[in-house]
Amino acid sequence: MSHSFRMSARMSAGTVFGRILPRCKADPGIVTLAFALLFVGVQAVLAHEFKVGDLEIEHPWSRATPAGAKVAGGYFTIVNKGSAADRLLSISSDVSDKAELHQMGVKDGVMTMRPVDGGLEIPAGGKVALAPGGYHLMFVGLKRQPKQGEKFAATLTFEKAGAVSVEFAVEGMGEMGGMDDHAN
Repeated sequence: MSHSFRMSARMSAGTVFGRILPRCKADPGIVTLAFALLFVGVQAVLAHEFKVGDLEIEHPWSRATPAGAKVAGGYFTIVNKGSAADRLLSISSDVSDKAELHQMGVKDGVMTMRPVDGGLEIPAGGKVALAPGGYHLMFVGLKRQPKQGEKFAATLTFEKAGAVSVEFAVEGMGEMGGMDDHAN
């Protein structure tokens, strides 16, 4: 019985494609439209963005951590499409005991990392990147090890826009966020 079902499924698929392909040859616009829709669908799957008020949070990501690690970093870009500045005040996540905003820099030839007090200003009409080597989140006291390919939830709280739930995509150790513009 399953053999005859497979056969009829093949015939149906062949019949459908047999009807569609000649139309595609006759109207190349259909093919262009199909590829455009496919491209848009792929972009929507690859990009993961979140919005709250006038703010857009682009591609939150983290790196997988080795066994026993107690901290993980978090990175993303915040775009403020509004006419007033806003401020990232706090971060929370179930993946860690606490989350902190940090800034890396070089002082007297030595790389330093320090917590950012008072939050991080997002200028009106501007954007701020949290990226390796600059501003970033630290998930401190990991409750589990983030693994490549999974996602974990966090909440970002802004002074004006309020709270937004986001998902951090976990990339491989040593990755830079999957897209060049997120590493700058």
